[in-house]
Amino acid sequence: MTQALAFPIPSALGDIDAYIRAANRFPLLSEKEEFELASRFRKDEDVEAARQLVLSHLRLVISIARGYLGYGLPHADLIQEGNIGLMKAVKRFDPERGVRLVSFAMHWIKAEIHEYVVRNWRMVKLATTKAQRKLFFNLRSMKTDSSTLLPAQVADIAHRLSVRPEEVVEMETRLSGRDLAMEANDDDEDSFAPIAYLADQSSEPTRVLEARAREHLQGDGLQAALATLDPRSRRIIETRWLADDESATLHELAAEYGVSAERIRQIEAKAMQKMRTVLAAA
Repeated sequence: MTQALAFPIPSALGDIDAYIRAANRFPLLSEKEEFELASRFRKDEDVEAARQLVLSHLRLVISIARGYLGYGLPHADLIQEGNIGLMKAVKRFDPERGVRLVSFAMHWIKAEIHEYVVRNWRMVKLATTKAQRKLFFNLRSMKTDSSTLLPAQVADIAHRLSVRPEEVVEMETRLSGRDLAMEANDDDEDSFAPIAYLADQSSEPTRVLEARAREHLQGDGLQAALATLDPRSRRIIETRWLADDESATLHELAAEYGVSAERIRQIEAKAMQKMRTVLAAA
């Protein structure tokens, strides 16, 4: 049986830096330890097993939360929301699927942080639809520099994210109005600014694991899973989920194959399940 983690939670952490230091001291779990703990929690509702799974992945939350500091929200709050996502991931994690918790949890952590940013960042009140949220979280990275977007760039981003050009211009205006200083304006050691958290994350263990899992899933693993499908199922998956440009709709594929949209949806669901099984066994 996996032993309890060697580092209990300190009774008083003091500040965010102390919390980060404490979180980074929790040891990473081996695949065998993670499987055993997850199995205990899933089968026996062992709360101690769940606790160890959460504590060993706190550094993952911290790492992901750093990516959202540019929105001017407190780092501690971003981490707190991410921790909620981590706990949800642990609750839903199935070790039998052959996927490590670090890969499974990233979706839940980012989802909680996304919701928090949208709810609390006062400059963005129109990010209510799925397309607008996608615009909100992608516009910064899609801009090549800090200058105002040119009309051609606006049109290109609007097309790629399926929004109106006017929405791109509006969102850019709102984002540019919330600049955050890289350094604090005073010498108060309790002041927090992005410069205090910038670091080379290329060697971060969770980043290495994430990159390795993503490379496998997007490369050999994906191709192997697609190869198990019949030609019709493969075309449906490729045009619905892997298209470089606009994805095909259920109705478009239904017309192409002379069946109902519901039938296309059923084929798609069956193909996705088959691919998940292949990827989990890889």
